Amino acid sequence: MLSKNLCISELGELYDRNTNQTIRPNYSRTWVRIKTVADVKATLRAGPFAWPGGYPLYFVCTDGEPLSFESARKEFDCIVDGFRFGDPAWTIIGVDVNWENEELFCSHSNERIESAYGECPV
Repeated sequence: MLSKNLCISELGELYDRNTNQTIRPNYSRTWVRIKTVADVKATLRAGPFAWPGGYPLYFVCTDGEPLSFESARKEFDCIVDGFRFGDPAWTIIGVDVNWENEELFCSHSNERIESAYGECPV
């Protein structure tokens, strides 16, 4: 939880209301192309749904495999090591929307990644 004087701007910057100064420019933002661990952290803070629209997101690793937001949070140390040592199974290169794939599963946890339009109505 942020203190009363800290806010997140529409651009995803963390800033101080009292001084109107940016404290961290890359705080909470969804990055389509991820280049650094800071981009992963900002995307995790922004959450697993696209804005606008609320479409479900997932991470894409260098090896092309999908990784859920929950697995990325739980295994963040592995992601950091992936960036440090070049492990393609843990190096995240981007985020994508799961539009219609009902059979998309996280490569780590094997949990199903929700799709935007693939589910049949009940």
